[in-house]
Parts: sequence; C-alpha cells; structure tokens
Amino acid sequence: MKFSVDMQRTSSTTAALGSMTADATRARRLRVYDAMFGSEATPADAAILWTFRRCSAAGTSTSVTPQNLDPASSTTEYDAGENHSIEPTFTAGAILLNVPLNQRATFRWVAAPGGELVMPATASNGFGIETDTISTGTPVITATIHADEE
Repeated sequence: MKFSVDMQRTSSTTAALGSMTADATRARRLRVYDAMFGSEATPADAAILWTFRRCSAAGTSTSVTPQNLDPASSTTEYDAGENHSIEPTFTAGAILLNVPLNQRATFRWVAAPGGELVMPATASNGFGIETDTISTGTPVITATIHADEE
C-alpha cells in the first residue's frame, strides 16, 4: 500500500521537521521511495542540511495523517508527526540520507529500484527528518514523503 505524508514547520537547528514510526500494535515494514524538500518562505540565501535518520521513538509532535495514494487501500499502520516539541529518539550514527540545499531551491529524491530507505517492522521505530544545520534565519520548510508499506 502506497501513501504520502506532508510535513511542515518553521525550521530550527534544535527541532525535527517530522517523523514516521511504526504503530505499536501492528508494525509493518516501510519503504520510502520518494521525498521532496523545499521552503515556501520569502527567498533568502539560507543553506539547510536535511537529514533522514533512524529513530526508535517518535517524540512529541503534531499528528499528521498519512494519505493513501490509492483510496481503495486500507489505512496505514505508520504514525506520522510534524513540528516536534520533543525530538524523536534518534539512533546514533544512523543517517540514511543527507541533502544539503539552498532555501531558494526545491529538491526531489527518488530511490533507484531496490534502493529505498527501509524501516523495520518494529513498534515505534522509523525515521525522522532533521534540519540541524541552517546557515541563517528560520524559514518555513516542507517535505512530502511517499512510502510503500509491506
């Protein structure tokens, strides 16, 4: 089952953009195959490092409802959140993808076949997106993630 998650926040070097973690009761594997990053703020020359990292707990965030790409599919078993007030519990050194990007640019990452970012079927495990490097300001940022749940 394929679905999309849209995450947004005012960027910060101390707070995650968003996270996706497996449901505690019916965990399933997840494969992220497409991600889009950008900023809808007034254009500036801020450099932002977007980092996908594994996490073992979601932290505290505003809930986001994953949207099925096929409306006939059942509901996903993953939980998603944005605008964290308490960070996900990131796994040390478990960086899956770094995307250095100027605020004026939008970037799309598409996995090569078999190169998807795979999340384990373990309760509360998944990934978070950090923006721990921002050269200046606190622009509004957005990421849209497409994933396939097994």
